[in-house]
Amino acid sequence: MQQTTLQVGGLTPMTTIDYPGELAAVIFCQGCPWRCRYCHNGHLLPRISSDPALIEWDEIIAFLEQRQGLLDAVVFSGGEPTLQSALKPAIQQVKALGFKIGLHSAGAYPERLAELLPLLDWIGLDIKALPEDYAALTGVSGSGENAWESLQLLMASGVAYEVRTTVHTKLLSPQKLKKLQYQLQQAGVAHHQLQPCDTHHALDQRLSA
Repeated sequence: MQQTTLQVGGLTPMTTIDYPGELAAVIFCQGCPWRCRYCHNGHLLPRISSDPALIEWDEIIAFLEQRQGLLDAVVFSGGEPTLQSALKPAIQQVKALGFKIGLHSAGAYPERLAELLPLLDWIGLDIKALPEDYAALTGVSGSGENAWESLQLLMASGVAYEVRTTVHTKLLSPQKLKKLQYQLQQAGVAHHQLQPCDTHHALDQRLSA
């Protein structure tokens, strides 16, 4: 059965860092198909959650209606937002309120991303490693191929973007990082941001040792 309402695991009412150059709210979508070792949003990983902290979609819309003219953009983050079939209608509803639309994604579902790209004003795409190194990080075979296919779709779309890579030397050696940067350049990536790994709440607690 197709999901009709976006399941929201959290909301940041205002931020200046999640959509470059814009004052934005961030909607955290529940669920992710991957289990990245450095993930620090473990509470958002289950696809279905009975957590009482979940926010009703009607409450999100009511909040955004009050912020029209005050906020520039709304970013859908996660978790992995493209996991939910209700994401597209949710984006369309928010866009109709006059907000720019941003998306944080790891590119887990290229076909779904392709459908969403025409609705997006900006995307932050996580490229975690070279395709062959993804499974050791995400725990899911084929995840690297999906992510890099999503990158190809993004580069062909013309949508404003930032490609981000989280760096932990246990997971991404300097040699691997150098090769990754080269491959991204070959793919046409001009905006690549390295971000340090925050291990305080990492899914794999061994990373903080």
